Amino acid sequence: MGRGGQGLARVSVIVRAGAAPLWWPGVLAAGIGTLPPGLTGRRIGVLAGAALFILTAVAVTYSRRKRCTALTAEATRAAKQDILQDRAVTVRNWRRAHRWWLAAGFLAALASAFVVPAAGGMVMAGAGAGLWAKAAWLGRRERELDALLWVRVDWLGRRAGAPAGKQVKGYRSTGLSAGDAAPGGARRRPQRVAA
Repeated sequence: MGRGGQGLARVSVIVRAGAAPLWWPGVLAAGIGTLPPGLTGRRIGVLAGAALFILTAVAVTYSRRKRCTALTAEATRAAKQDILQDRAVTVRNWRRAHRWWLAAGFLAALASAFVVPAAGGMVMAGAGAGLWAKAAWLGRRERELDALLWVRVDWLGRRAGAPAGKQVKGYRSTGLSAGDAAPGGARRRPQRVAA
């Protein structure tokens, strides 16, 4: 990285990166999954799927929250030599590392429809909704702290997707204007200049 600098990726961008690839295939799988009657019947399948959607979304939203809170409280200021990874690069790295898991999850959700219609797809969509909610929570934390949260890229592991994993020893922080992603990991909208 040159002169002791580290490559840093936004924590909320990493969390948010998996939301859409889980949500949209999950919705598609749930829709297709209503076609076969399955062993349980469509009505029971959809009701079970709705319950599993809520449970999955809540579980994903609150997973590792204590660890994230502890790392956030101990965040240190990023050095001038640190290199901030672009949002698009972080998202691409996560999705590339998880593409086979996502494909396998989609196929499993479709196959499960022959047993419990729609339920597998709704679980997948629930995981995506949970990641969006978790990224939104991180965004609120960033606004409260008036700082963006970053993690060293070399601590993310092989799949570039564990911003609160055991190998992460701490977060770095920058001002809210750093990088190209807004608090919560969404694309930063261009500022409108008043006429």
